[in-house]
Formats: sequence, C-alpha cells, structure tokens
Amino acid sequence: MAVTQKLAKPFGLGLLAQLQQGGSSLSPQTLNKIVSSCAKSASLDLGIKIHAFSIKLGFCSNVYISSALVDMYGKCGSLRNAQILFDEMPERNVVTWNSLISGYLQAELPKRAVGLFLEMLKVGIVPTPFSLSGVLVGCSQLEAEELGAQVHSLSMKMGICCNVVVGTGLIDMYSKCCSVNESRRVFNEMPEKNVITWTSMVTGYAQNGQSNEAMILAREMLRSGHKPNYVTYNSLLSSFSSPYFWNHCRQIHCRIMKEGFEFNVYIVVTLMTVYSECSNSLEDFQKLCSCVAVWDQISWNAVIAGFSNIGNSEEALQCFSEMRQAGVSMNFFTFASILSAVGTLSALEEGQKIHALIFKSGHASNLCVQNGLVSMYARCGAIHDSKRVFNLMNEHDVISWNSLLSGYAHHGFGLEAVELFEEMRRTEVKPDSTAFLIVLTACSHVGLVDKGFEYFNLMRNDDFCAPPKMEHYATVVDLFGRAGNLHEAQAFVDNMPIEAGPSVYKALLSACQVHGNKEIALRSAQKLQELSPNDPATYILLSNMLLTRGYWDDAAGVRKLMYDRGIRKTPGYSWI
Repeated sequence: MAVTQKLAKPFGLGLLAQLQQGGSSLSPQTLNKIVSSCAKSASLDLGIKIHAFSIKLGFCSNVYISSALVDMYGKCGSLRNAQILFDEMPERNVVTWNSLISGYLQAELPKRAVGLFLEMLKVGIVPTPFSLSGVLVGCSQLEAEELGAQVHSLSMKMGICCNVVVGTGLIDMYSKCCSVNESRRVFNEMPEKNVITWTSMVTGYAQNGQSNEAMILAREMLRSGHKPNYVTYNSLLSSFSSPYFWNHCRQIHCRIMKEGFEFNVYIVVTLMTVYSECSNSLEDFQKLCSCVAVWDQISWNAVIAGFSNIGNSEEALQCFSEMRQAGVSMNFFTFASILSAVGTLSALEEGQKIHALIFKSGHASNLCVQNGLVSMYARCGAIHDSKRVFNLMNEHDVISWNSLLSGYAHHGFGLEAVELFEEMRRTEVKPDSTAFLIVLTACSHVGLVDKGFEYFNLMRNDDFCAPPKMEHYATVVDLFGRAGNLHEAQAFVDNMPIEAGPSVYKALLSACQVHGNKEIALRSAQKLQELSPNDPATYILLSNMLLTRGYWDDAAGVRKLMYDRGIRKTPGYSWI
C-alpha cells in the first residue's frame, strides 16, 4: 500500500530504496504501475533502475512488465533501449508492438513505425483500434495517402472503421494528405463523435485553407452539444490570414473570452499572429501583447513577426533586442521575421549586423533565413549583396527567385530581371503568379513591350501556370501605356475575359496623363467613378491630365466636382 501511495507523489531514489527493502513481496501489477509512472514523468534514469530491479526479481519474461518498459523507453526518447528490449522479448502481444510503434512516431520516425506495423501483421498479431490510429499518424507524417487508404480498407474489413479513435485518425490522415473531401466523408459516416473528432475535422478545413467551412463546422459543433477546446479555437484562428477574415477573427476572439481561454499560452500567440495579419490596429495588437504570461521563444517570435506585419518595424527591432537581452534562444523564424522588419526600414547596417549574428548562431544554411537575407538586401538597395547571398545558396525555392526578381525590378534593373526570370524557367522551380507579376512590372519599367506581352501570353496559355489575376491585367495596361500605345491598351481592356477593376482603369488613366489622350481619359475616369465613386485618385488623375494638356476650365470643373461630393485627397507625408 505504501508503494502504491508513493506513486501519486514525486518519486525517485527514495522509492527505489523502498522497493529494494520490500522487493520480494512486490506484485507484477504494482511494478507495472511504477514503470508507467516513469513513462508519464519521462524519468529515464529511474526507469532504467526499475528495469534492472525487475530483472533481479525475475520479471524479465513477463510480457506486461516488458511492454510497459518498452513504452517507458519510447516515451523517454531512448528508442535504442526500447528496440533492444523488444528484440529480446520471448513473447510479444499487441500492446508491445503498439508501444514501440508509438515510440517511433513520437521520435518522428514514421517510416520505421509503418514498417513495424507491417511486420506485426505478417506475424499474425491482430491490430487494435490503437494500432490503426498509430499507423495512420505515420501515414499523416509521410503524407502517404495511398497507404492510409489501405489502412482504411483494413479497418472496414475488421469492422472498426467507425470506431471513434480510428475514424478520428482517418480524418486527420486524409486532411494532412490534402483530401479534405475524403475526411468529411469519413466524418459524416461516423455514428459517434467526440470533441477530438470535431476538432480534427475543423483543423482539416483550416489547414487546407477552407476557413468558411471550418467556421460553419464549428457552429455545427456547438449546436451538437460538443464544447470546443483551445485546440479547436487555435485551429480556427490559424486559418485566418487576411483582412477578409477580420469579422471571423473577432467572433472567435469573443468566444475565446467567453470560454476563458484568453490567457492560454497557445491561444494568445495565435491571436497575435492573426491580429497582425487581419488587422492594422497597433492598439489592439499591443493589448494582446499584455496578455502574454510566458515570454518564451514562441511568444517573442509572435510579437516580433506581429509588429513587422503591422508595419511597426522599429518596435520589432526593439523586441528583438529585448529578446536577446533576456537570453531567449533564437530560431530561424526569429531571424526571418526580423529580416523582414529590417527590409521595410531599409536599415542596411542593422541588417548586416543581424547577418553576422545568423552566421554566429548557425542558421546561415536555413532556406527561410537565406530567403530573408536575399529580400532584406534587395529592399535595402544592396542588389550585389542580395545576388551574392542568392548565389551561395545550395537550393532555391520560388520565394528565393521572387525575392531577387523583386529587387531587380524595384531598383530599375529591368534587363537583369528578365535574364533572371529566363534562368528561373530553366530550373525545376516553376514561376508562380507573383514571379510573373514582377517580371511584367520590370518589362513595363524598361519599355520591353513585346517581351512583357510574351510573358503574359505564356501565363495565359500555359496549363501549368495560374491564370492571370486583375493585377496582371493592370500591369499589361501599364506596359502598353508607358510605351505610349494607348489605343492598344484600350483594346486590351475592351477584350479582357474578366470585368476590368479599378486598378486597370487607373493604369490607363495614368498613361493618358503622360501621353495625352482626353477621349480615353474621360472614358476611364467615368468607369472609375462607377467602380470607386469615393476614390479621390480618379479626380486627381483626370484633373492633372487636363491641366497638362491645357484644359484649365475642365480641370477646375473636375476639382470642383470632387469637393462638392465631399471627397478629399489624403495628405502625403515624408520620412524626413
């Protein structure tokens, strides 16, 4: 009884001494509980001593105690000892196999875990729902949908596909393999669902960018009587990444406060990220910062990234300095976030210091950090340094190419941007819509009309490219307009397969101001007034065009109309 009571309290060498004193009367059940306690508390050293003690008592062939020891070694991260003990066991049951599979999954070695599951089937061990749940986690980590579907078939054959543990595992597996429709089918067919099942489906929608569906399902979850937990709310929040979802974000925040999760460490960090991406309110973001109770690496990273996203880069740099002074270790996300802030400020000297710190901390080979350096140097105008970092990289993704392309385009190196884009096309990395937008802008700025239109047609006709968006059409109009081809620009607008937006007509109106075409300017202005009646840019552009061409009375009439309608131009400001 004394030993059993001891399990509920912190244990260590005192417990071991007590076991040694009364070891002969110790039952296998009690020893099993002690090993399980070591596993839960990750007490590896004590677990090893208990293992030795069990051998001394003659329990080395007891399948239950040995299985518990395998589980303990796995949960403590000592997979080598777990595997050795597993191999030495004269008898193994399904719990033994499940324990070792779970250990490999916890160590993020899914291939080994799946291999063990297949070995288990070969030797004739009948899997339990926990076995299938474990191998489905391995399929999720490997994104092996075909194998996961085979496990799904096995669960149907065994008649346990509707088991809540197996069903939840299937939902998670299909979601992580980007087959959210399959996840929903499994979800709909489950007769019994718990909070974890609902949360898995909500998370599946959130991870696959279907925020509206996630919100609808969360409301269904509430109506069904299942109370969302902090994981549910965290998943919902993580799916909001633009101002479009600001109302959703506020609704979930209200629910979080109602449920008492506003000070949860995970929720606070996610809220800071979402507020910085969906809202530009510095005041709201600072209020969230005051809710942070634990200032660890994750919290500091969220605050630094948040201030950077909002545009308060000076505050981001200040937080980075405070993080270093507090002795909190930095990871690749820290450096990627602060490099973005430095690029926004064009603070080259600060960027060079951070670059040196990156080398010192051993993160110089991380792809995200390298991309941040390429972008930072490019935005600071240090194009040669940006190119040098790019050339030293062992691999490039689409962000790497876009960062350097953007630097070339924004600093007037149009020909270099075109050459780089051609080089990108010769690699395995396929240009995305951002890359096309950048190279179209570069062609526009240096007058490469034919080349720019060639790239636009490539984007429009290539099945492997995303279809052009409104900003691409607006850039092509700007391409024609800057070259003085106003009639070609007007014809291009008239033949657009989608309805032209304000950005398209603004580009056309700007070209009219430069090259002078009252007829096209008036038509463009009329369209702009229909699409954006309260936008002062329309009146200013038209007025300036008329002034440039000497139509003083017409220009004054446009300005009077603007003021009569109560439309005011937003004052400009300077950094100086």
